[in-house]
Order: sequence, then structure tokens, then C-alpha cells
Amino acid sequence: MIKAYAKSDVGKVRDSNQDSYYISDSLDKIQLFMLADGMGGYNGGEIASKLAIKTAKSYIENNFEQTSKDRDSIIQLLGSSMEYANMVVYEKSKEIKELEGMGTTLEICLIHNNKVYIGHIGDSRIYRIRKQFTRKLTQDHSYVQKLVKDGTITQEEAIHHPQKNMLMKALGCNAFIEPDVMVKGFLKEDILVMASDGLTNMVSQEDIYQEVKKDIEWAPKELVEKANKNGGVDNITVVVIKNI
Repeated sequence: MIKAYAKSDVGKVRDSNQDSYYISDSLDKIQLFMLADGMGGYNGGEIASKLAIKTAKSYIENNFEQTSKDRDSIIQLLGSSMEYANMVVYEKSKEIKELEGMGTTLEICLIHNNKVYIGHIGDSRIYRIRKQFTRKLTQDHSYVQKLVKDGTITQEEAIHHPQKNMLMKALGCNAFIEPDVMVKGFLKEDILVMASDGLTNMVSQEDIYQEVKKDIEWAPKELVEKANKNGGVDNITVVVIKNI
């Protein structure tokens, strides 16, 4: 059985909330969870994040029944859903002058047979907590992460780097995308945390772990409050999912 809780907040600085999320009911046929952090002026980010989630969700729901439920087929389904969402957001940005250049991150978790199938593009994150260990399952598609990978800067220097918000990949900005799609174990008592950078830039991985372990139902609210207390410079969204 899957239990999930979420919270999204505008934060202390921004005028509008450009984050979006979706959590499926535990009775739904498909256990699907999504988070998107939009960008772009004149409501662009808000439109991009909502549209990406809506499009990827309907693509998965319309095609899941016909998909063989093996690992490769589900991975293919997730990748295709993100490519389709990318096309829809990109086309929309071309149609309306004010939406030019809009884009969004997109995180998808599809849970099936004690596995989580993950689709990822951008710098929102997915963590898995198993017993007392937290593991970041996604790699940020950011300029700073590239510098860390190349050995130019350390992980510590990355935290306060002036260009930490510069994305190398996002959904809706180009005609084609290459999202990361993977599959991980999701066993009994495992917890997944999906978060926009409005949380992860403001709250440490250790603090996320502590709040989630304390109480999964209240964790999203507590984490949002923590991020706001630490400055709340961006929209904050967190989704917590537990395999009960």
C-alpha cells in the first residue's frame, strides 16, 4: 500500500507559485506522482509546469493498459510521456508571444511491483530513504552539477555558487529533450521524497531526512515552514511517498 502527502507554497519572495504537483489516490489503478518547477515570465512558468504534468499524466494513463508491464516497456512509456509533454509545452511557447522561452523541470515516479520508475529533467530532485540512509536518485541537470562532475568545483562550493540556478536541461525549451529515465527498488517501508529546488536550496538533506522519519504526514508542511524560515527565496514543493 502506498501513502503520499504533499505541500506547495509560494515562499517569501515570489509573487506567484510556478511549481505544480500531482499525487494519485492509493486506490488508483496507476500509482503516479509528479512534480514540476516552471520558469518563464508572464505566468510562463506556471503554465509550463501545469501543462507538463497534465500532458505526461494523460499520456501515461492512456497508454499504461496496452504496455507490457516489463521493465523496458515502462521505462519507454515514461520517456515517451516526457517527450510528448516537451513537445506540447514547446509548441505552446511558440504560439503565444508572452510565453516565449518558458520551460519546466519534471519529475515522475510511477510505482509498480515494488519498483519505482523515475523520469527526470531539470534540477528538482528525488530522494529515497531506506532505513537510516538517504540516497539522491537524480542528478541535477545544472551547470553547477556539471562543474562538480568535471572536478572544477567541490560539492561544498556548489551549494553557494552564483550560477547554481542555471539549467543545462529543462522541458519545453527545445524541440527535443533527453530526460533521464531509470528504475529503482521501492521496498516495504521505503520512502521517496520529491522536491523542487525551493526546498533543497533552503533545507539540508539531513533535515529533510529527520522531518520525514518523524512523521510522513506532517513532513511536507514542516519542510515548507523550514524552507520559509531559512529565507523562502523560491516556490517550495515537496511530495512524500511511503511504501507501507
